[in-house]
Amino acid sequence: MGAADNFLELTKARRSIYALSNASTIPDSRVEEIVKHAVTWAPSSYNVQSARAVVVLGAEHNKLWAIVKKHMDQVPMDEGIKGYLAGRINGFNSSYGTVMWFEDQAALDALGEKNPMVVPLLTEFSDHSSGMHQFIAWTALEAEGLGCNLQHFNFHPGIVADVKSTWGLPDTWKLKSQLVFGKPSAGPDHEKTFEPIEKRVMVKKS
Repeated sequence: MGAADNFLELTKARRSIYALSNASTIPDSRVEEIVKHAVTWAPSSYNVQSARAVVVLGAEHNKLWAIVKKHMDQVPMDEGIKGYLAGRINGFNSSYGTVMWFEDQAALDALGEKNPMVVPLLTEFSDHSSGMHQFIAWTALEAEGLGCNLQHFNFHPGIVADVKSTWGLPDTWKLKSQLVFGKPSAGPDHEKTFEPIEKRVMVKKS
């Protein structure tokens, strides 16, 4: 058994779970510990450490999804899509908690000032790092028996503005995603399928 096998098995177990209850398999302090670990140890370009996270639980969690519902109810859309989205948002609200992930533009701008060469790539670097932070926390929470799904209600300026004002967050924090979690009441919605690996990975050696 290779040294990485346990880690690789955990990555296989990480799935999007939407059937979540308002219960947790671990203490809130353990959730906090996992998020802090991800923010501390996930890599960032030039060690800029631009990742920021806000964990909302209980009534604070419900505030977040009330904000999302308020703004999404005002978006014109097909009634079928609106009903589907309302059901999803209700499911997020009924789960245990959410980790909101941000990137601090002030930290990124400071890096750009010190190293102008990287300015055209700062957004890409930031997105790569944010994804790694989210993946670490998601995988760790699932390893502790929780289910998670990742949402991206960061496209609506009203949601972003209300999130920042509700929790007194700096204007420079850019909302990237919301990792919803809770005790799973069912498994994934579908079995994972794969394209042939030969189409997706190439190895060249001489």
